[in-house]
Amino acid sequence: MDGYPTATSSLQSVTENVLKAHLPSSETYQAAGATGDSSGKAGTSETGPLLQKQLHIQFLLRNLLQGFPERYISQDASQPWLIYWTLQGFSVLGIGMDDQTRKRAKQTLLALQHPYGGFSGGPGQAAHLLPTYAAVCALAIVGQPGPDGAWDEIDRTKMYEFFLSLKQPDGSYTVTQDGEVDVRGLYCLLSTATLLNIVTPELLKGMPEFIVSCQSYEGGFGNASFPEWAFPEEDDGAFDASAPRPLLGEAHGGYTFCATATWVLLQPYLRHYYSSSSTSQRPTVNMHALLRWLTQMQGTHMELGGFRGRTNKLVDGCYSWWVGGCVGLVEGLLGPGCVPGAHEPGAHAEEWTDIDDSLFNRQALQEYILYAGQYPAGGLRDKPPKSADSYHTLYCLSGLSAAQHTVLPDDARRAELLASWSDETINEREGFGFTPASDAARSQWDAMRKEAFVSALSWVEEEGTSKYVGGAVNRVNATHPLFNLTATHTEGMMQHFYGQQVPERRPKHPAAEK
Repeated sequence: MDGYPTATSSLQSVTENVLKAHLPSSETYQAAGATGDSSGKAGTSETGPLLQKQLHIQFLLRNLLQGFPERYISQDASQPWLIYWTLQGFSVLGIGMDDQTRKRAKQTLLALQHPYGGFSGGPGQAAHLLPTYAAVCALAIVGQPGPDGAWDEIDRTKMYEFFLSLKQPDGSYTVTQDGEVDVRGLYCLLSTATLLNIVTPELLKGMPEFIVSCQSYEGGFGNASFPEWAFPEEDDGAFDASAPRPLLGEAHGGYTFCATATWVLLQPYLRHYYSSSSTSQRPTVNMHALLRWLTQMQGTHMELGGFRGRTNKLVDGCYSWWVGGCVGLVEGLLGPGCVPGAHEPGAHAEEWTDIDDSLFNRQALQEYILYAGQYPAGGLRDKPPKSADSYHTLYCLSGLSAAQHTVLPDDARRAELLASWSDETINEREGFGFTPASDAARSQWDAMRKEAFVSALSWVEEEGTSKYVGGAVNRVNATHPLFNLTATHTEGMMQHFYGQQVPERRPKHPAAEK
């Protein structure tokens, strides 16, 4: 409040007052009980706010079984997303599905597989990277190997050809034929390719340089950069990866999550294809700036600790995952102690061992979701007084999961995965149109795929770090920071497509994942 009111500052003030009204007074704990009240405030108990799991389950079931309300017509090109948001919502809440529901979901999703590769957003529509990711993730939840399991009906050869058809000279990808370039598309492509074991150097060439070009001066990432700057006019027009490419747009929570997750997934490629190259300078992301931007996106006490997606914007429940979940990715990148540069020569990570174990206020984020994010009739929302929708229901629940659980790469799990790896069985799962040029190229590619598999599955929930605002009754399942799938579903799909046997994971909590 600087004495110069604007529409933005007035809306900020109104939002703060609305959020404040959703905090219970001491009397509310006794009056509201565990069911909520007519004012729309979240139900509470003697130990704090209560996650209305049954109401949220009913909200998801209603959409799945009865169909979506008329206002969802705007999501006609996002039908795999509607299915994924619903199914993953069940998974985070720990709800299993009956065989008939699984069968219907698989049939619906496979009907959206495009004849030329990838998945469409709806019947008769063009294939698109974003619904391709959503469809594959949904199939990871309801599918399985073998006849009628749906996984073997995913056409990996055509999907790989579809991916390559979208590749641009600067390492970026359009999201569909003749579509726009967007880092969300890169994330959807690379996470899908990692799950299905179709990651190749051909697919990834130039992608790290493009990701780096999308980081803004603030530290977060925008959606794309101008490619023209990378094609100097004075030569033959060849792409120059080192040329500066001005950013398109400002740093944004959704783009930042997608760029950061893509950067994590690119690490095996960077290690195996840049370290051995004397001509390629390894691109780098400014981790200090990224971490600073992420933590600054968490709202103040007056905003109940929710996250915003851009500087000077309002807090929004979905950024609980896009920004709050992204903090976990940065923690994984930085390694033990979470100190930027801790693995560089001369760094002293041990000097930081006494700092707090969280890089954002996990309690405050849980309170935002529980007090302000829950809609009285079921489902979760951006913020009051808005209604619930499928998108915010999943990403509020995923953000709640990220605030409750600390999931990081684990050296012991990594060692188990390396020990169980079989070089013979991975080659049985190829057959998608890529052939290395030589034995040396094959060896290098195999090493990258092994690293991609092990790195993706070595993320483990740290024991003794869970924090449940409102008590253990509010616990939701941990979700994988890279894919937003449970560990069970991630391991199941990757085990199948890489032809590996994943060592049994010891349960971290009595409530097993469904």
